[in-house]
Amino acid sequence: MVLDGSQPANYVGWMNNRALPEFNHEHPDVREYIMAIAEYWINFGIDGWRLDVPFEIETPGFWQEFRSRVKACNPEAYIVGEVWTDARQWLDGSQFDGVMNYLFTGPTIAFTAQSRVRRELVEAPSYYPYPPLSAAEYSQKIQELLALYPWEIQLTQLNLLNSHDVARLITIVQEDQASVKLATLLLLTFPGAPSIYYGDEVGLPGEFDPNCRRGFPPQEQLDLDILEYHKHLITLRHKYPALRIGTYQVLLAQDLLYSFARILTTNSPDNQEELIITVNSSLESATINIPVPQLTTKPQRVVYGNCTARWLNLEGENHLELILPPRSGCILANH
Repeated sequence: MVLDGSQPANYVGWMNNRALPEFNHEHPDVREYIMAIAEYWINFGIDGWRLDVPFEIETPGFWQEFRSRVKACNPEAYIVGEVWTDARQWLDGSQFDGVMNYLFTGPTIAFTAQSRVRRELVEAPSYYPYPPLSAAEYSQKIQELLALYPWEIQLTQLNLLNSHDVARLITIVQEDQASVKLATLLLLTFPGAPSIYYGDEVGLPGEFDPNCRRGFPPQEQLDLDILEYHKHLITLRHKYPALRIGTYQVLLAQDLLYSFARILTTNSPDNQEELIITVNSSLESATINIPVPQLTTKPQRVVYGNCTARWLNLEGENHLELILPPRSGCILANH
């Protein structure tokens, strides 16, 4: 028998793609077939499942059963759904552990890239990395996002800057390295699970699919500067638990200056972990004064970036004075 892929299939394919047949999820045998596949690969040793367009399966109880059977095989398995918008109905604890957090992606690009965003690359599908956001507007969106889900869910969200479904960030921002660097800083200091799409760590460009899914570049084309700051930020995230599970508190959101703290309170005052992350998204250097009554220590060790910091006591209140170069960010740690 000769199969002719140019001919119509004798079944319904998702988005008319004959390689993706649509299943009848109401049928018990079909449902069991899918559940058995999920269990097989978890038992084989994979770490979890990323579920493509899961909202298109509307069969009652389907994802609840999927979760219970996957977790029975491995309670630590990670289940993440591709949901681009408000995902509360899938994050009630009975279905997914997290979703692809495009609600973080869009505002973060809009704030760090400003008017450098190529609109034709982000309007369809739109996750709204435009129009440019001020620090106050960015802060509002981040605060709304952090209020959307319980804290335990925030810590399991899959945060990203781009993926196989969208143009790559470095191409979206017209090769502006500072935009990528600032966005990566915000990604790796945000609560949740940071996702780095292969090649982003070495400056791989790409427009729409399939261009955004191109092969990994050869050794001589790797951007080692981009690789270095990715490695530095990842090392800091591993070193400081506060960057993973500490509370997130906005300290300053003014013009194009955004500063926040990650705070992890421990049983011992000596182990209190506090970090201050600040981003200057403007074209001008900035000297800023940040009142920080929320902190119990005075982070002043510069562990990332190029800035000058000193602490002042003004009318009995601690203030941090920072000098930041244009289009740059920094992290201060208390140890």
